[in-house]
Order: sequence, then C-alpha cells, then structure tokens
Amino acid sequence: MAMTWFSSPSDALDRLSATGYLADEATATTAYLAGALEKPVLIEGPAGVGKTELAKAVARANDADLVRLQCYEGLDEARALYEWNYKKQLLRIQASDESWQEAHDEIFSEEFLLTRPLLAAIRRERPTVLLIDEVDKTDVEVEGLLLEVLSDFQVTIPELGTITAVRRPFVVLTSNAARELSEAVKRRCLYLHLDYPVAERERAIVTQHVPDLAEGVVAQLVEVVARLRELELKKAPSIAESVDWARTLIALQIDSLDAAAIDRTLGVVLKHVSDQNRARRELRL
Repeated sequence: MAMTWFSSPSDALDRLSATGYLADEATATTAYLAGALEKPVLIEGPAGVGKTELAKAVARANDADLVRLQCYEGLDEARALYEWNYKKQLLRIQASDESWQEAHDEIFSEEFLLTRPLLAAIRRERPTVLLIDEVDKTDVEVEGLLLEVLSDFQVTIPELGTITAVRRPFVVLTSNAARELSEAVKRRCLYLHLDYPVAERERAIVTQHVPDLAEGVVAQLVEVVARLRELELKKAPSIAESVDWARTLIALQIDSLDAAAIDRTLGVVLKHVSDQNRARRELRL
C-alpha cells in the first residue's frame, strides 16, 4: 500500500517546519524524494546536526509511528530482526506429549516469535518511519542484515517464510561517518549530508525553540558557537547544545553573552575539560 508522505519539496519544507524542524531546500527535497521513490535515505554528518530529529519530524508531520533501531558495536540479528522465545519453546516442549515433528511445527510459529525493530517496522499496517540510528557503529557484517530490508522491504524467516511489507516504511539511516559504509548499502539509498547550519539558519532555530531570548543575545550565542566549532575540539557544540545554552541564559537571566557569562556557562556546550580549557585560551576568557 503506497503512501504519499509529501506532495512536493515545498510541502515537505512547510510541514517539517510546522513540526519545529527547520529544514533547508536540500533536506526537504530529499525527504520528498525518499517518500515518492520509496527509497531509504542515508544521512551523514557530525553529531548533533539534526539527523535523528529529521526522522522524528517526518513521523510527526505524517502522524506516523516511529520505530527506532539504535545501532551499537555487537548488534546482531537477534536484536535487529527477530529471535525465538527459547524459554517459552522449552516449556512447551516439556509440557507436550506430541512427537518432535508436531512440537517443532508448533514452537516455530507466531506465538513464539519475538519481533525486533526491523521486522516490527516491516509488519506495521500504520504509516511508519523506520530509523536505523548510527549505523556506522555496527560491525560490517550487520549491513548484510539490512540489504533485504532496504532492497525489497521484506524479511525472510526460515521457519515462517518471507514477510513482505504491507505498507512500506519511510526508512532513515543515520551515520556520523565513524567508518565508511559498504557500497551495497549506499547504492540502495538516497544520500543527504547535513552539516552545521549557517549563522542565519541557526539563529532561526534557536529563536524558534527559545523565543524569549533577545535577538542580540541569540546573535552573540551563534557567533560564539561558530568560533568554538572552528577549534580542534573532541566534541564541537551541536545545534541542540546551542538551544540548551540559550535556555541556560534565560534561566540565569543573563542578558549579554560577555566573557564572564561564557566562562560561567561553558559546561553547557563543551563536555570535555580539554575542550573547555582550549576554548578559554582561544576566546581569552
């Protein structure tokens, strides 16, 4: 069952904005095409630029369910696709006086199946956004598990057969580019690179989330954040941390981001002591 996620790039731009996500034209166009072409979209970029939030915004804009697979080192098929409820199967076998063949057919049925995010998203009848978050943190072998889902929107379970999506999910993969993803995965996806926003757009984002902060202070904050991102830091400030900093200034009733205010609140945006020390040196706090 096909679904029209967005009617055009401009529709995507407007509806994402209505959810609180200020997309640029490239992002809105990719979101539109991902829905129109029914292709997954791979979003790469540094941490904190809105990759995960885009998937959430697409779900909100379409009143869709969000199914999230959080990737990590050691993720395997049992945690990504499905596994059998072995304890329940064992109890069923122990309580049965049937032959092994009869018991086998029963224990490998829907009743004993534990669905994980990939299979859960495939089986949803409601509009669903499948977020495969930080896919670059997994082992290379895990990408093989994704290929059937990304190519054909189906999952094969040997005991039950192939389960094909009734309604194809809107699939978003995010990556911080910690490692290069395989060409096989990339070939199946649209590609979008998100970077830190230009100053004008970041001011708009901060103002949208913290409307009570004076325009002049927002401009100061965005300028300082941009200077921090130019430094060689372990972790540059994200957009979310810019917003947190703005909220901090409101909470502390700070109406000017001078050197003293920056020094006092630097821990909101820089979470490593080496980064804070470098910033203090470079900004001469």
